[in-house]
Amino acid sequence: MSTARQKTLASSSSLTGTSLHTGEQVTLTMKPAPAGHGIRFRRVDLDDQPFIDAHVSKVQTVERATTLAEGSVKVHTVEHVISALVGMGVDNALIEMDANEPPIGDGSSLPFVECIKQAGIEEQEEYRSVFEVREPLHMDAGNGSLITIVPGKGLKVSCTQVGPDGRFTQHLSMDITPETYEKEIAPARTFVFYEDVEPLLEKGLIKGGSLENAVVVKGDSVMSKEEMRYDDEFVRHKILDIIGDLMLCGKRINGHIIAVKPGHGPNTKMAELIDKQLQNTRSMVPPVHIPHGESVLDTVEVQKILPHRYPFLMVDRIVGFEGDMGCTGVKQVTINEPYFQGHFPGHPVMPGVLQIEAMAQVGSIILLRMPQHQGKVGYFMSADKVKFRKPVVPGDTLFIETELTKIRRSIASANCRCLVNGEVTAEAELKFAVIDT
Repeated sequence: MSTARQKTLASSSSLTGTSLHTGEQVTLTMKPAPAGHGIRFRRVDLDDQPFIDAHVSKVQTVERATTLAEGSVKVHTVEHVISALVGMGVDNALIEMDANEPPIGDGSSLPFVECIKQAGIEEQEEYRSVFEVREPLHMDAGNGSLITIVPGKGLKVSCTQVGPDGRFTQHLSMDITPETYEKEIAPARTFVFYEDVEPLLEKGLIKGGSLENAVVVKGDSVMSKEEMRYDDEFVRHKILDIIGDLMLCGKRINGHIIAVKPGHGPNTKMAELIDKQLQNTRSMVPPVHIPHGESVLDTVEVQKILPHRYPFLMVDRIVGFEGDMGCTGVKQVTINEPYFQGHFPGHPVMPGVLQIEAMAQVGSIILLRMPQHQGKVGYFMSADKVKFRKPVVPGDTLFIETELTKIRRSIASANCRCLVNGEVTAEAELKFAVIDT
């Protein structure tokens, strides 16, 4: 959860123009929306005035633009509108249109930014929820198109635009704030390569296209009604599209987006990947069969066996024993864990060594329950083949699975792993011993 509050429009504001692909006249009105509403489109030209959420689950096609659909109802070319709202810091808005596509304006998102500024922006009571990137996400769409997102503060986009045969290859890296978005990204216009124009016309697209609302590249020349707004205008427009398309995951992103040869297809595929991660985070802990009787140990019973106490007790309860050699424990990871104060401020992650300690404690419980070892203390001896696969963060339920593979007198070896939502976060081969206190 971010410490920033959600924002919406302070009033309604409208603009009218021609849509790019259908060539129809359309009036678009941006309206305030309550906290938690998100960005939604509404087709007021239809009888029941249906809504369509700006979410990747509604994406229907991504050819030259992003189209959303709810049943047979569609809205085309939504990326510039969404990009403007996200770039200017608006979380909640209702976008009403009397046609199926927003006006193209000059081919950039600047007309929508001006519409937002005319409406004004208002802070809301509820805090903004963001997708905090904690581990790299990577998506290879083929044909040289790659998108990677790595941890970072705020939103940063580094993009490399590559045209056909390497023409007009451009690169730009920029931190995205409302100020930089309005000045450096919003004015960048859409563009098309001349050889792509005829196939688009044959498909019934770009009926409203002209040199007034798009930049056309023919060979090594640029055809435009006005001078290029930036030397690297093409890559800036790609960043504009990335911001709009990735917001379809449903949350703002705190991270560094690195894109090579992006497009609406790769962008929305990455939005799907982010959405899947968000669903995993929100999902309930997988059902676990908890047996009755002595095969379950609550917190009090765990402390009767283990000598560890706060803040170093890494097992809340035992949910099952598998014969005499296997054991599964649970640790509820909360923000109140003392180590989160320094590991790391603003980016809390459970230290890997404490996951290993949790494995050792669960393994020790198996040994210390044996009659010959009761009343003793378990000592950690070694850890081999240690692998950390995913970070563990506040709110996670950590399942710790331990299976003893060898016991020789008071020394035992075990295969161990930690899981969150069924996914392995860490694994190791451990050796520990029990001795008299």
